[in-house]
Amino acid sequence: MGCVRRLERELAPDEADVTLVTPFSYQLYLPLLPQVASGVLTPQSIAVSLRRSRKYRTRIIPGGAIGVDLKAKVCVIRTITDEIVDEPFDYIVLAPGSVTRTFDIPGLTDNAFGMKTLAEAAYVRDHVISQLDLADASQDPAERASRLQFVVVGGGYAGTETAACLQKLTHAAVKRYPRLDPALIKWHLIDIAPKLMPELGDKLGSSAQEILKRRGIDISLGVSIAKAGPEEVTFTDGRVVPTRTLIWTAGVVASPLISTLGAETVRGRLAVTADMALPGQDGVFALGDAAAVPDEAKGEEGSICPPTAQHAMRQGKHVADNVIATLRGRGTTPYVHKDLGLVVDLGGRDAVSKPLGVELRGLPAQAVARGYHWSALRTNVAKTRVMTNWVLNAIAGDDFVRTGFQARKPAKLKDFEYTDAYLTPEQVEAHVAGTERQD
Repeated sequence: MGCVRRLERELAPDEADVTLVTPFSYQLYLPLLPQVASGVLTPQSIAVSLRRSRKYRTRIIPGGAIGVDLKAKVCVIRTITDEIVDEPFDYIVLAPGSVTRTFDIPGLTDNAFGMKTLAEAAYVRDHVISQLDLADASQDPAERASRLQFVVVGGGYAGTETAACLQKLTHAAVKRYPRLDPALIKWHLIDIAPKLMPELGDKLGSSAQEILKRRGIDISLGVSIAKAGPEEVTFTDGRVVPTRTLIWTAGVVASPLISTLGAETVRGRLAVTADMALPGQDGVFALGDAAAVPDEAKGEEGSICPPTAQHAMRQGKHVADNVIATLRGRGTTPYVHKDLGLVVDLGGRDAVSKPLGVELRGLPAQAVARGYHWSALRTNVAKTRVMTNWVLNAIAGDDFVRTGFQARKPAKLKDFEYTDAYLTPEQVEAHVAGTERQD
């Protein structure tokens, strides 16, 4: 969105036609998804409509790019009605983001939930509250115990914030269920790494761990999942936890779209130059989680920008400037941004933050975390909604309404990200060649 907005402002209407390919009609601010899952924020608070601007002249194709033929300069798109269309281009900016990283673990994709899309966050909230409702109604102690245990895999920011926010939700909700013993509600946070959020450093990481343990969250490090079933999860240390809720947040990988290009990659991300251009290709740029953009600010050989919103939002505007420079025959400039630090919102008054290297805990850290997220939202309407939600939640507390999003049909990780929709490089080439013959 940052790229599109900059192109619209800087390019004259007769200078270029701008097309945006996206399956969703909004820009999502991902770092606040755990707060949507816990009900602190409403979904529309962090989903900014693409059509708010009256000056908006970009053509939007509602669908996802499933392949790109760089030689023919054609983007293959699957629309939201499953129609396959081809879109030719002169310049293309690839910003497909990332998908949840999974491993070949039996039952994982069939039984785990993710935390990568707005639909997943809303679905997980409904699911967690429904487990309390079903446990309260059940006469079977074994069923009740399994519904009241929750497992989150991934000790990074997404997993830690998800476990923290949802644990606060269930802790507050159980007071409305007099038939349930609060001691039966157990949250497990596990990660194969030896430390929780190692990027924060030892002290802040330990502080976050202590906060979660104080709330009763069981943290297991050096542990992952060996097998996932519909009613139990087996850890790699041999423990079997009866649960109906497995939330998988163990990292991300670049969108499968990148593999359709047949271009060089770095740890799965498209290898690009410092000005975010694809070497050897005219008019092809990439940014965000899907691109291995060199981190020039670090000045270290081989270092690339981390897949965070902080970098992606700035890269969008910078890549637009480079597209415009290329279009007008001028030189491009490298992307340089010094990381501003890290913020982790653990819900309520709990947070740890490291802005510009300064370690903060408690309310000061919470103020920095929420202040940063609030300032990063693109529109005043979004900022107003988020601030109103925060104030209302602080005054009135949580609500425990199920919206009916589940609609009785189970939906797990594999059903939200459509990772099986992409073509291979050979399929892309064959499809484009076949379409050209028909024309």
